[in-house]
Amino acid sequence: MGKPELLAIFSFSLGPLHVGATVLTTWLLMALLGGLGWFATRRLSVDQPAPFQVALEGIVNAFEDAIGAVLPDHVKGLLPFLGTLWIFVVTANLTGLAPGLRSPTGDLSTTTALAIMVFLAVHWYGIRNVGFRAYLRHYLTPNPILLPFHLLGEVSRTIALAVRLFGNIMSLEMAAMLVLLVAGLFAPIPLLMLHIVEALVQAYIFGMLALIYIAGGIQSQQLKRSPET
Repeated sequence: MGKPELLAIFSFSLGPLHVGATVLTTWLLMALLGGLGWFATRRLSVDQPAPFQVALEGIVNAFEDAIGAVLPDHVKGLLPFLGTLWIFVVTANLTGLAPGLRSPTGDLSTTTALAIMVFLAVHWYGIRNVGFRAYLRHYLTPNPILLPFHLLGEVSRTIALAVRLFGNIMSLEMAAMLVLLVAGLFAPIPLLMLHIVEALVQAYIFGMLALIYIAGGIQSQQLKRSPET
C-alpha cells in the first residue's frame, strides 16, 4: 500500500545496478538544490541585500549558531558538511508532500547512505584534527580490551541513525495515507501541517546527532592529548 511514484516509470538498469524512483528523486533534489544555490548566490550584495539573500543569511546564521553551541572552534570547518546535510534532509523529508513523489528518506537505502556519510565524516574530522595514529589510539583506551566495544558502538550508532530517520518518515507517510483513505478531504490541512513539522524535526535531530558524533570524535581526542587540562 505504498504511495504511487511518478518517477517509477523512468526507472532503468545499468548492468546489475537498478536505478529506481528513490534514486531518481534524489538526483532531482540534488539538481534543484544545486540550481537554487547557484541562482541564490550569483548576485549577492553587501550594501542592499535582497529579501531572499537576507533569508538565506538567516538560515546560514542558524546553522552557525547550532554548530557553535557544540563546537565553537570548528564552525567554518563543519558548516559546509552539516549545512548541506540539514538542507538535503529537510528537502527530502518534505518531498513526500508533492503529488506522485515519495520522500527519499522514507527508503532505508537513502538513510543508510546518509548514515554512512556521517560515519565517515566523524573519522575524517577526528583524523584531520589529531592525526591518524592519535585518533586510532583512542579505541585502545583506557584498556585495549574495550576495542570490540568501541567498534560495536560505532556500528550500532550508524545503524540506529539510518533506521531512526527511515522509520519516522516511512511511518509518517503511511499514517498520512491511512488518514486520507479514512477521512478523505476532511483532514488534509492538519495532516499537511503535521507532515511539515515532523519533517523539520526529524531533519534537525538527524543533523544534531551527526554534529554530536563529530564533536565526540574531535573533543575526546583533544582531551586525551592534554589530560592535565
